[in-house]
Amino acid sequence: MSDPQYKKESLVLIGGGGHCKACIDVIEATGQWSILGILDLAERVGEKVLGYPILGTDDRIRQFAANGACFLVSIGQIRAVEPRRRAYERVKSANGRFATIVSPLAYVSPSAVVGEGTIVMHRALVNASAAVGDNVIINTLALVEHDAVVGDHCHISTAAVINGGAAIGPGSFVGSNAAIVQGVVVPGDAFIPAGTLYRQQEA
Repeated sequence: MSDPQYKKESLVLIGGGGHCKACIDVIEATGQWSILGILDLAERVGEKVLGYPILGTDDRIRQFAANGACFLVSIGQIRAVEPRRRAYERVKSANGRFATIVSPLAYVSPSAVVGEGTIVMHRALVNASAAVGDNVIINTLALVEHDAVVGDHCHISTAAVINGGAAIGPGSFVGSNAAIVQGVVVPGDAFIPAGTLYRQQEA
């Protein structure tokens, strides 16, 4: 039976596309957050995404931050990291707080570190001594192995594998079913297509 004194924290999502739907599914599964709504383009205000209203544009970030809400950037990332990075910086400049979301169906090792504003989605694994930065997507079925490092603003896509000791530079995209060989360093803002076996360390 739930504690009647327990109060869920309010959460505002930034971005109302397909990735937002996947985020909502994970957030609801945690049972830890009360989603107030979503910020998106002005022409979409009044629409709903899985029942949650689009409340306004990014111009309302400061208002929600002042009222104590937390934020999650729910903009998807494939080739362009800048929309996610910009949204994150707008929240930071408004002194807003970020949620860190971990699906109850995921596993994050007690010795791993997961940064603010990051979401670890269903069936993902973050293993021993791994370090995942801020504003990162660890997507469904992705694996971040022991001692691997994932920089800020990365998207590790569905069923991608980051092997032990590998390092993914900030802003990078690792596509579905891609595999990063152990110990390899991927430069910042890299785009690694789906299915790639990434072997060579970049200069």
